[in-house]
Amino acid sequence: MTIKIDPPKLNERTALEARELRTLNDRDELVRCAISDCHIEYQEAARVSCDKVIFRNVTIAESAFPSIELTDVIFENCDLSNVKFNEAFIHRTEFRQCKMLGTDFSDARLQNVRLIDCLGDFTNFRMGSFKQVSFESCSLVSSDYYRCGLSSVAFSKCDIDQANLAGCKLKDIDLSDCDFTGLLVDISDLQGCVISAGQAAAFAGLLGLVIK
Repeated sequence: MTIKIDPPKLNERTALEARELRTLNDRDELVRCAISDCHIEYQEAARVSCDKVIFRNVTIAESAFPSIELTDVIFENCDLSNVKFNEAFIHRTEFRQCKMLGTDFSDARLQNVRLIDCLGDFTNFRMGSFKQVSFESCSLVSSDYYRCGLSSVAFSKCDIDQANLAGCKLKDIDLSDCDFTGLLVDISDLQGCVISAGQAAAFAGLLGLVIK
């Protein structure tokens, strides 16, 4: 499924200040800057705002940024594993080749967001709102989308084995080129979900069918 996603308003002509980042405090603002090759840990800051920022080769560990706002942001080759971005607002943002094991996006709002070649196993998106969001060639094993609102969302060539999609309306969601042996879903939400013939067996058990 191809969906239109507005990219970050950043290009090679965008003037960005190279900035060294060591600490973040509540309501800090990062604007028109590039942050590269650094390690940040044990940070907790609420309502941080990032506008036109590129993060390259940045590792964030043991940190929490509730209600962070990300607009026109690119994360490239970053390690965001287990970082808490709960209740975030994320708009026109791309995550490229990032490690995001167990990253917490619960109750977040994502709009015009792309995740490309990311390792996102056990990522938590519970109760989130998705509009124009694309997951491309990502590993999303055991990721959690419980009761997410999914509008114009694409999963393309992703491993979503054992993902929790319970409570998600899957109409027009195309999973046909994704890999999985099982998913946690509600039967009532499957109407209109697009799958391949080979994936049908994974859903047969939910319907009480026996395939010989």
